[in-house]
Amino acid sequence: MADVKEEYIRVGTSLYKLAHQPLANGTTVLRRIPWSFGTIRQDYGKSHTPPIKKYDGFCTVPSHTDYHKEIDGFYNLYEPITHVPVEGEFPDIIKLMRHIFGEQFELGLDYMQLLYRQPTQKLPILLLVSEERNTGKTTFLNFLKAVFQDNTTFNTNEDFRSQFNADWAGKLLIVVDEVLLCRREDSERLKNLSTAQTYKVEAKGKDRQEVNFFAKFVLCSNNELFPVIIDMGETRYWVRKVMRLDSDDTNFLQKLKEQIPAFLYYLQHRPLSTTKESRMWFNPALIRTEALERIMQSNRNHTEIDIVELLRTIMESQNVDKVSFIPQDLLPLLSLNGVKVELWHIRKVVKELWRLKPAPNALSYTTYQYDYSKPSKYGAINRVGRFYTVTKEFLYTLNI
Repeated sequence: MADVKEEYIRVGTSLYKLAHQPLANGTTVLRRIPWSFGTIRQDYGKSHTPPIKKYDGFCTVPSHTDYHKEIDGFYNLYEPITHVPVEGEFPDIIKLMRHIFGEQFELGLDYMQLLYRQPTQKLPILLLVSEERNTGKTTFLNFLKAVFQDNTTFNTNEDFRSQFNADWAGKLLIVVDEVLLCRREDSERLKNLSTAQTYKVEAKGKDRQEVNFFAKFVLCSNNELFPVIIDMGETRYWVRKVMRLDSDDTNFLQKLKEQIPAFLYYLQHRPLSTTKESRMWFNPALIRTEALERIMQSNRNHTEIDIVELLRTIMESQNVDKVSFIPQDLLPLLSLNGVKVELWHIRKVVKELWRLKPAPNALSYTTYQYDYSKPSKYGAINRVGRFYTVTKEFLYTLNI
């Protein structure tokens, strides 16, 4: 006869067997395997059918401190974590947190505390970068997996791009090691998901279903300049450059796992060092780092940089504080400087990146053209059109 400890549930009209699938690392993961009543009768006989818990449907309600598997007759797909908080010391976890978050150590503790105590709170996309090896980035991802267990999933770049997302849409943490999402559509999808309240879950052979989305993203990359596309002014990323570890302790992860109960007890009783100041909790100024600035600068539109250099040169040579122009005015000036550019590139910078507004009507304005007879190479000329105006102060704010 089959093991009496086997568990079965009926959700709606579908039957599932709850099984713990062994993994290569020695742990197991809970699987809900579609089953049939006929198979149960074959295994147990008609008179020894095991108890089957019945639910009206599935739901996903995250909680680590007040977890319930059944909520108003629905089966909670969010998994409980097995750690029992207990007061104690956790020196190795403190060591890891200080290494990853550095001078933002307290913010890092807030991040972990919000994950644990307020799992539905939106948080910034945490991106850990370093060109060096043995920095502890992957160890931190494994630590997150150890803390939040089955509610953390490791994705690849291809998983993230796949249209089928049922295996990760209900997770607390989606972590990607060696991330390289350098396409614009990848960046836009990541940003939208980080702030989305709902999401369309899609599985093979099943209809799409809208669910609440509360997942947070943690990414790692060896590319410090182009791991993802991050535009200037973006506030959804928290980028940390991680330094090389001083030593290589092969038992470090095991030590971290043993200290998790004490760490969770600490997070339960620790007062937050910040208050909610944005939809992603943290004031963007608090989590802005040099590593983020480097990525934003590296992702800058090259046409934008060329236009800024041209306008600065004109302002300095003509001793003016502003320049007016229409995109057609800049095209020959850039071409004569050896810049290969098309008119739509210039329009994209002016309208989409700088968000400038043209004059409401076609008016007279003073712009500049090449004049080789003058030492400055530029001469003023009057034209008529719906022109844009860029000031020296505006160029300064672009930080180019």
